[in-house]
This record gives sequence, structure tokens and C-alpha cells, in this order.
Amino acid sequence: MNHLKKLYGHSLSLLTDLYQLTMAFGYWKTGKINQEAVFSLFFRQAPFSSGYAIAAGLGTVLEYLEDLHFSDSDLNYLATLRGNDGKILFEPAFLDYLGDLRFECDIDAMPEGTLVFPHQPLLRVQGPLLHCQILETALLNIINFQTLIATKSSRVCQATQGDPVLEFGLRRAQGIDGALSASRAAYIGGCAATSNVLAGKLYGIPVKGTHAHSWIMSFATEDEAFRAYAEAMPNNCIFLVDTFDTVKGVKKAIEMGQWLREKGHQLVGIRLDSGEFISLSQSARKMLDEAGFEEARIVASNDLDEHLIDELKAAGAKINVWGVGTKLVTAYEQAALGGVYKLTAIRSPGEEWQYRLKLSEEPIKISNPGLLQVRRFSDAQGLFTGDMIYNQTQPPPVDASAKDKDLLIPVLRKGEPVIEMPSLAQIRERVQTQLAQCPASIKRLKNPEVYSVSLEEHLSELKQKLINQARSF
Repeated sequence: MNHLKKLYGHSLSLLTDLYQLTMAFGYWKTGKINQEAVFSLFFRQAPFSSGYAIAAGLGTVLEYLEDLHFSDSDLNYLATLRGNDGKILFEPAFLDYLGDLRFECDIDAMPEGTLVFPHQPLLRVQGPLLHCQILETALLNIINFQTLIATKSSRVCQATQGDPVLEFGLRRAQGIDGALSASRAAYIGGCAATSNVLAGKLYGIPVKGTHAHSWIMSFATEDEAFRAYAEAMPNNCIFLVDTFDTVKGVKKAIEMGQWLREKGHQLVGIRLDSGEFISLSQSARKMLDEAGFEEARIVASNDLDEHLIDELKAAGAKINVWGVGTKLVTAYEQAALGGVYKLTAIRSPGEEWQYRLKLSEEPIKISNPGLLQVRRFSDAQGLFTGDMIYNQTQPPPVDASAKDKDLLIPVLRKGEPVIEMPSLAQIRERVQTQLAQCPASIKRLKNPEVYSVSLEEHLSELKQKLINQARSF
């Protein structure tokens, strides 16, 4: 099912920066459209000062690429664009070319849910130079954001030490698509459910929610509000207890729990949305247990993130479900992943590959040349021991006795899918498997150890050779 088509119902070929199209026009105008290129999409630093990131967004990328083309409406709009001299920006013959264009790229990618590290290609795109160029902006838009949120979700879930996390971010997310993409990525990263009902419908994510303060405030008393909700939805009772006085609210929730039990239902739990969570949750837990509601959950919400959750857990808070919203879906302390898309090789028909890199005074910004692949090594227990980036035109020998695996797999050939995408639940499970294989020191929330990612010997020599050549110009 193509969720992007359901959401937007029209072509997304103009979901790009203008300079992608001006470069495409330049390639067409100068006769470079038959050149074959390779691009790598990667990030330079893991987000949130984390030791890892979670690759996400590939499923959405494949939906975007399905039947991607320039519609008549797209071309009519492009025909209205003008240059600085007031004349048309794109020649009519170029727009005719775009109208007939069907994307024929090959894409190899890290499967969604893979643990990834700086400078590793999450996607490798190969095909006609013009085609690869036009795809840049949309691929970065999709992969950057979903990888960012999946990583944040993973960290939040790690902090709860196995307690379920509910994603509550819809009302604070950056727009409609930002909310949907965040819900998708947060579920991949480990969240158990979302409050976003449209995300539940589109992606099959479990949805959760009961009532807000406005429900309580719409009645004359808190007792009346709890009773009315219990009568209306006896199978969905988590009472929000902090509207007026939290301790009194817990007592009233217990009274309603007893009423529910008499009617053959159960009190699912209570929710704390303000106040001093440690003492309030401890008091609430004691009151619930003494009243015979040992199974009732204590849910907390209100500007939570992995750092605060970690502190609350360490201090003995008796919270066992965490509703995380704003700081999850907005990635709060880091606005963007900062992924980039760099040309790594190019060739004319019948010629050898010419390798390319971006040079910079900042070593971290010098890109890796070649048709890049990543090999991951593991020890006898299955724990990751390190990765190696290599050029597929000079692959290193395979040690039959070693536990190693190449991570980028074919997903598109000549524009056509060559894999069946797993379900979100399967991707989510992959994350948990990968995390279990990652050393604990890499997963630390604070001051994680740097994971070993090396360049294969021939690739390292090639890179240094190209750096020396570039600096001699």
C-alpha cells in the first residue's frame, strides 16, 4: 500500500530544491545525461551525542519512487519559472524531456532498523547522473528525519529499561507529514503505541489514549467526571488524576476501580501529567497496591525525554508506562540529522569509473570515494566488533570462518523494486535484535564509546591519492 499516494494523491516530483532541476537542465544542455553516476547518502555525526543511529525511512523512499514522474501540472508550473533576466528558466524541449522521464536508478540500502554509524552509506544510488541528482532532496528529507526520530525513540525506550513508551507527539509535531513520519519512525525505534490515530490507520501502529484535563473540567466535580468516563468506556479506564489534587485524584480513581471491578471490568491505571513524579508515583503505587490494584499501571507524561526518564528511574519513581511527546517527535535538542548526499563515482559510456570526493579543510567533511559497501564483523557471541567501508570494485577477501556481513542490499534495479518490504513490526523487531548485538558501551546514553568504523586498505589509499590530487590543483 502506497501511503504517500493516499495522503497526497498527486505527483511528488517537485518535492525538491530548485537547484536539483537547474543542475538537471545543465546536464541535459551539456550532453551529460548519458553519464552514469554513484551517490552515497550518509551522516557525519550520530545524533544526540549517541553512539549509534537507527536507519529508517527506506519504506517511505520506495513509496516515493513508485511511479515517480513529472505530471502535466508539474511541467506547466516549471514553465512559469523565470531567470534573473525575466526570461524562461527552462527550455520547452527540456520540459518535454522531463515529461518522458522515468527514473531508472539502482539503489542499495541499509535495511530499516539497522544500527548505523557516521560516514557509512545508508543508501547508494547508481544510475544516470541527471536521475540521481533529481532524487537527492527527497531522499535526504525522508531518511534524515525518520532516522533522527527512530534514534531518539530507541534512546527513550532504552532509558525506560523495558517499560512501554507511548508516543504522544501529534499536537506538537512539525505539521501533518512531520507527525505521521515521526509516529512511523518512533514505532520502529521501539515505542509500543501512538496517540496518532491516522498513523494507526496508515501504518498499523497500535493506538492508545483515554481522556484529558478538559474531560474532568467539563463536569462539576472530579468524582462525576471519573464516574461518567467509567460508565461510557469501562474497558479503557486510565484516569488522569492531577487536574486538582493528585493524591485525592488517586483516591477517587481507586474508588472508581472498585466500582469497575464490581461491574466485571478493571482499572487499567492512572496518569500523572504534572507535579513531582518521584514522590507522587511512589505514593500512588502504595495506595493502589494497598487497595488491591497491584496490576494497575502508573503512566507519566509531560515533557519527558531519555535523560529525565533515566533520572526518574534511578531515583526510584514507580512509573511503568511513559507517554513521550514533544521531545520525541521534534527531536528537541537536535533539529536535524545532517545527512548528506555526495557524488562518489562517475563514468561515460564504455569508460572506467572516475572516483570523486569532496575536499574540505575539516577532515570530517572529506567524503569517501567509490562504489561504497559496508561490512560488519561480529564475535563468536554475535556482538558487533566493528565495521569496514570498502569499494565494491576492489572488495576485500571473504574469511569463510569469520562472522561478517555486507550491510547494503539491493532494493531497486532500473527503478523497479527487487525486495518485499517487511512490516513495521518486523522492522521494529530488527532494531531490538540489532541493539542486543551492540556492545553496551556503544549504547550508553552519556559518553558512549566510539564504534570502530575503518576504511579498507585500498579505499584508504584511493582516498589519500584523490586528496593529494585535489590539493595540487
